[in-house]
Amino acid sequence: MENFRNYYEILGVSRAATFSDIKQAYRKLARQYHPDLNPGDQAAEDQFKLLSEAYTVLSDDEKRAQYEKFSEYWQQDGFKKGQGKSVVSDIFGGRISLEDFGFGEFPDFNIFVDQLLNRRPNTRRDPNDTANDGYATDTSAYEAMATAGRRDAEANLTIPLEKAFRGGRERIRLEDGRSLEVNMPAGMITGQRIRLRGQGIGGGNLYLRIQVDPHPFYTLQGNDVYCRVPVTPSEAALGSTIDIPTLDGPVRTTLPQGAQTGQTIQLPGRGYLAGQERRGDQIVELEVVVPTGLSDREKALYEELRQTERFRPRADLLN
Repeated sequence: MENFRNYYEILGVSRAATFSDIKQAYRKLARQYHPDLNPGDQAAEDQFKLLSEAYTVLSDDEKRAQYEKFSEYWQQDGFKKGQGKSVVSDIFGGRISLEDFGFGEFPDFNIFVDQLLNRRPNTRRDPNDTANDGYATDTSAYEAMATAGRRDAEANLTIPLEKAFRGGRERIRLEDGRSLEVNMPAGMITGQRIRLRGQGIGGGNLYLRIQVDPHPFYTLQGNDVYCRVPVTPSEAALGSTIDIPTLDGPVRTTLPQGAQTGQTIQLPGRGYLAGQERRGDQIVELEVVVPTGLSDREKALYEELRQTERFRPRADLLN
């Protein structure tokens, strides 16, 4: 199966990795490949999607167990004998489940992942494409809200934090194959429902249930945005002017002299929306990071500093 993806290798962890190991690996790689830090780099964006898919599966015990069971059999001949569209339509129609038949019924890995993540398979997908189509494809099956005639329906929509923050017009694909252009409000949060009039069953309303993806850099706590920013020893000791990422873009901020790991800087009004005209703050936690792989010149300067500095952080411990 050419499109099989080894999620453990993608995240760089072993099969025995704990949830903490998986989360730490994902956060590190997601920062490296995040589209905001690699503007215009399609390869980085595709890798970021792949990392998100791997993390979604391996961070969930049930999904991870199903994936591992599938992985044990994917190289067997049964995978080449799938029943095609009839099986896929039964899976997503809710008539059968993974336990009702062997994994050999899946014609390829993408269909298995679509079922595992509750995504509707995209029949136009390139079979060699190893990345998903993004948040607009992550919609679940409609749920009827009435018994007859005009009925309301619901669908899940998972979106990145940046899109949830900005809102704006976006085209999304729905479970029944329709494509709609929706004016998404700014400041969306997980659990929010957006009503699309007349887009349900028989002219009823369609309600989109919003799920905001976890972000590798920002963490929401109420309307405040928390993040952790690394600084160099010289920046911390001498003070500096640094650029800090925010949901609005980089903000230049003064770093005080003698900054310590764990110290926080508050950026008023740079947090999440708390109404149409109010926003929370961004709380920046500093982390002093020691460099590795020093050049000869840098080693010499650090040695000179060590010989001349008067700072003795362990003095109280030795008395």
